[in-house]
Amino acid sequence: MKEVINKTIERKILLNPGPATTSARVKSALVTEDICPREKEFGDLLSDVREKVKKVVNADSNYEGILLGCAGTGAIESCLSSCTNTDDGVLIIENGAYGKRMKQICDNLGVFSQVIRFEWGQVIDWKEVDQFLSKNSSKFKVLAFVHHETTTGILNSISEFKSISDKYKMVSLIDAMSSYAGINIDLVKDDVDYLISSSNKCIQGMAGLGIVIAKASELERIKGFKKKSFYFDLYANFLSQKEKNQFLFTPPVQTLYALNEAFDEFFEDGGIEARAAKYSGLYEKMHEGMCAFGFTPLLEEKENSRILTTFLEPIDKNYNFESMHNYLYQRGITIYPGKVDEKNSFRISNIGQLGSEDIQLFLDLISEYIEQSGIRLK
Repeated sequence: MKEVINKTIERKILLNPGPATTSARVKSALVTEDICPREKEFGDLLSDVREKVKKVVNADSNYEGILLGCAGTGAIESCLSSCTNTDDGVLIIENGAYGKRMKQICDNLGVFSQVIRFEWGQVIDWKEVDQFLSKNSSKFKVLAFVHHETTTGILNSISEFKSISDKYKMVSLIDAMSSYAGINIDLVKDDVDYLISSSNKCIQGMAGLGIVIAKASELERIKGFKKKSFYFDLYANFLSQKEKNQFLFTPPVQTLYALNEAFDEFFEDGGIEARAAKYSGLYEKMHEGMCAFGFTPLLEEKENSRILTTFLEPIDKNYNFESMHNYLYQRGITIYPGKVDEKNSFRISNIGQLGSEDIQLFLDLISEYIEQSGIRLK
């Protein structure tokens, strides 16, 4: 019996930092024949996607792509649980909530870790990091940080991070959750040991797959370590994908088909240069419009990633974030509350399958909301 699926889906504009708005092409790829993930056809798909994962960041044959059936946080946990041996320590550079999350993961795993903390939204002082490690490097094997902190929209420097990790001969681990496929990363130039992301942000796939790009030599180093996790054992997952072309455990099958389509869409559209330029253009339109209304960005423009912007909430009795959120949501647009300590804020992201007309609609609706609510911003 043949089944026909015919369903009209209303398009939503997501201005949150992920999951992002996806194309009809990627959504359609979810509707595929049911297949056992142990079949050769699915194994071939996995092999292809593992190579495409690397191509986005110019990772050569010294790297392996590994996919995990989980949220991006699961991929972070897999790496942190697998890259440390019994007495190894992790030093985390934190200037946002997702650096803080790394510490929480280490604590739950029983992995010794310490944080060099900067104010959320503050640029990392690499001299301070250097000074700390000059006295304490023997305590730590791994240096970890977040490339693009979606807490605030700040973009931290990979090259500075890599320079420090090289100086002290540390394993380098980067959360690139919301920068991968949106901001140019070159693993030939900055050859970090672990780069971690997910399927549902700038690559514009569906949620459900964690992405790890790891040096082959690093995977060889960790293979005999005492295991801290069963499901998230990174080396075991890698070995199954490398030798058998199979996930170690049951994967989100349809999500992999959608991710494969998202990669094809990414490369056909011009790759990282085209996508970064597109996001930058959307940012400029959004940023200019919001500032013209009188909203104040948290960061100076030079520090902003150009894929997410935190705005301070106006001090006006007629303003209420929930009211503004609901006004937009009822009209097909989603925005996100802020996460900055002790500062009331909200965040606008400009990733995903968006166009200039989507940003213009958002600005038009914000203008309507301001007028109808009687908010004074200037």
